[in-house]
Amino acid sequence: MIARVYSAVNIGYDGNLVDVECDKTKGLHRFNIVGLADKAVNESKERVRGAIANSDLKFPDGHVTVNLAPANLPKEGTHFDLPIAIGLLIAGGHLSSKPAEDTLFAGELSLNGSLRPIKGALVIAEAARQNGIKTVIVPEQNAKQAALVKDITVIGAKSLMDVLLHLLGEKPIEPTEASILGPTDKSSIPSIDEIRGQAAAKRALVIAAAGHHNILFTGPPGAGKTMLARALTRLLPTPTYDELFEITKVHSLSDDAGEIMTERPFRSPHHTASHVAVIGGGTKAMPGEVSLAHHGVLFLDEIPEYPRQTLEALRQPLEDRVVHISRASSRVTYPANFMLVATKNPCPCGFYGDDSRECECSQTQLLAYQKRISGPLMDRIDMIVEVSRVPQDELLSTDKPDSNDEPKIKEQIQKARDVQMKRNRGKANSSLSNKTLLAKSNLTPAAKNLLTTAADRLKLSARSYFKIIKVARTIADLNGSNDITEAEISEALQYRQQ
Repeated sequence: MIARVYSAVNIGYDGNLVDVECDKTKGLHRFNIVGLADKAVNESKERVRGAIANSDLKFPDGHVTVNLAPANLPKEGTHFDLPIAIGLLIAGGHLSSKPAEDTLFAGELSLNGSLRPIKGALVIAEAARQNGIKTVIVPEQNAKQAALVKDITVIGAKSLMDVLLHLLGEKPIEPTEASILGPTDKSSIPSIDEIRGQAAAKRALVIAAAGHHNILFTGPPGAGKTMLARALTRLLPTPTYDELFEITKVHSLSDDAGEIMTERPFRSPHHTASHVAVIGGGTKAMPGEVSLAHHGVLFLDEIPEYPRQTLEALRQPLEDRVVHISRASSRVTYPANFMLVATKNPCPCGFYGDDSRECECSQTQLLAYQKRISGPLMDRIDMIVEVSRVPQDELLSTDKPDSNDEPKIKEQIQKARDVQMKRNRGKANSSLSNKTLLAKSNLTPAAKNLLTTAADRLKLSARSYFKIIKVARTIADLNGSNDITEAEISEALQYRQQ
């Protein structure tokens, strides 16, 4: 007798349907799994055998073969335990095939029959919907996440016996409803109101948050560059449902397997992080920090300290908003629409150009330090902001900051982003193509003349030219203006001068 149930496997960011075929024939007792399965799938033989036995069920006698089709598709992960077990129960006569016909199964089994959470539950559930399967049964810990996929029924089970009783109709499990929790507590994150001085840097931060622009803060140590970057988390616009879905989908493939993301991510890899950890890859082509920062922020503190290879690899995702990972056996694509926020000291000692302390670096050290960031990478940064040291008397001031500033600023940012989403069909200004940007920029004649003159004098590249227009478009949105005037172009030009 051959039993067939459905499961799925993620290949990068996408899921593929897998037929789990179980065949029981007479002969010596053997249990084989075929279909290009990795070690974790092959080890499921013992987990499935123990789970069935400890659930007071009988393992099928004779020669049992499990085929994972299509056979040319690599099968990875422990989530095949549950579909294999259900297929064996059908083959052994514990269950008819009808209740499992339009259902996809995924879950790791413990030896006692309980279900453990898995990675990629959201990708698996989406694969079910794309293939017309109406019901998905996953471990209880993954159910809320999988329920984010619309138009399918998600059942969260605690054990193999719970799944069996549900399919038999003896003890049905209520479907899990999709729910996105409220925003997380941000009390530990510095507020923009707590930052003393730095009016120009704060203004630049607001513009970057509104238009999703890449920004670099440069200045001496202790000037507040890192604090400014972290305060950005509290200013970012509220993500839409589709954005939260994409964020959760990427994170479901990593260590945050069962979580539902409720905020835009803020990823801050250490400068010793490997090239693969930042960009993505490895033997299984996993998403890196650039993908885990999708629809959020990738913060690189003291960016010249990162390896040159890693920094140069950022050029492609910064331009294309996706990252392609090619290996000998596969090629996958992950989303990488992140906002790059970086900080940089002016020199190795950090005090070049500082009025209060003399720089100790030689000219050779200074030039070598500046060359750590290539011109093409700097060209992809929309805004470069110099942050000066705050006077000590201002730092020690006991005046309380205006607590109403941050809510007003965030409301202004949200309004500007809403205008962009409506005008640009769901895209921030920084993500617009040059053709679309020119069609929607509404530059006044005076603004065009100023931009042309500045581009000629500053010897701007074509990329820098369009980035100035994008930043100016965001400034105009913050000002509530439909047209880009000389004032917006002038302010945007300030953020291109190094």
